[in-house]
Amino acid sequence: MSTYRAFEVTGTRDFELVTRQVAAPPAGHVRLRVESCGVCHSDALAVEGIRADPTQPVVPGHEVVGVIDAVGEGVTAWRVGDRVGVGFLGGHCGECTPCRRGDFVNCTDQHRTGTTTDGGYAEVMIARSSGLARVPEGLSPTLAAPLLCAGLTTFSALSRLQLRPGALVAIQGIGGLGHLGVQYATRLGYRVAAIARGWEKEKLALELGASHYIDSSAQDPGAALRELGGADAIVATAANGASMAPLVPGLAARGHMVVVGVPMDPISVAAPDLVLGSRTVSGSLTGSSIDNEDNLEFSLRSGVRPIVETMPLSRAPEAYERMMAGKARFRIVLDTAA
Repeated sequence: MSTYRAFEVTGTRDFELVTRQVAAPPAGHVRLRVESCGVCHSDALAVEGIRADPTQPVVPGHEVVGVIDAVGEGVTAWRVGDRVGVGFLGGHCGECTPCRRGDFVNCTDQHRTGTTTDGGYAEVMIARSSGLARVPEGLSPTLAAPLLCAGLTTFSALSRLQLRPGALVAIQGIGGLGHLGVQYATRLGYRVAAIARGWEKEKLALELGASHYIDSSAQDPGAALRELGGADAIVATAANGASMAPLVPGLAARGHMVVVGVPMDPISVAAPDLVLGSRTVSGSLTGSSIDNEDNLEFSLRSGVRPIVETMPLSRAPEAYERMMAGKARFRIVLDTAA
């Protein structure tokens, strides 16, 4: 195959299906034959033109599973035929100050897959070798793809909290991130309170492992958490800052709210809610490539699985529109083989 298809985007939602020449990977990189690519809300950075120069075309997509078919000079840990995944953080440089201190997530020369470098809305993709995660046998490309970003985001936030077994953890939002967060928190041994608007998702939340369900449209979610004894941790996944603010008073003493959703509106927190109780609010940005390998292995062995619907690559613009309209249940995956 000397050419491949890819969807480039410029400006705002200006998709174009193009044919490109297959190129050899540069030093430190590999070339993948893409098998699947998840459609994630963060694809908006490219598709809505929220990047340095939206006039320059870029291929979106950062939940990519593929098989290596060529390796560049200096790549020694990967071989042709390896099945790998690439998430939003597309590979650290290993030389900047954060990297030298082992903080690969905050590398100052980090590739942002599908935003600063071409992503997986394509049949072929070039990836930095430091951004690769091994995909274990037993996870299909379709199920593995959403775990590389949506899964890793919630898994990393939970795994860094260092809570006692049986601690009360609230997952706010039962959508693309939250439906995975409930599964991870349950399998990590926590008591889980799922928070969403309306009662429509109560049955699903309980089936996924939640012990409690809180309808935030019918009651104050902070007060509901206090009635349960206070949450030791809250993972806030909704893309709405106003919905996060009422959660903070629901934290127990020294409780921690981790924000993983990325709302554009501010999160307003009253100082007494932080100071009286020594509570913390922080953000969490996915994880490194080795964190992603841990995430995939944990997901495989513990039975964490995304709920997905698949669409062929040819319908990528439609898949993006469906995701942005909130109609996905709960992740859309582009199946390149289809």
